[in-house]
Amino acid sequence: MVHQIAGWWDSFELWVAGLPFIPQFLVVLVGMVPVSFAIAYLLDRTLRALLRILDRRHGVVEALPAVPDTVPADLTTGETRRTVQSGAR
Repeated sequence: MVHQIAGWWDSFELWVAGLPFIPQFLVVLVGMVPVSFAIAYLLDRTLRALLRILDRRHGVVEALPAVPDTVPADLTTGETRRTVQSGAR
């Protein structure tokens, strides 16, 4: 099986190498650009996932305290605040 694939690939390479420059360029462009983009996309996704797992910033998130230690000063006075409109229409 591998010998058949290698034989096919060798004959394909010889066929491409025997073409004039412009058709050779077009065959390589049509064949290699999509393959290169696919490989780059897969490598990008794989490395992004791997580095996200290994990154310390995305590790365990510390929980916030249930009750804050201090109360802001403007909430202790008991006065109500007037809502302000933005003026946008």
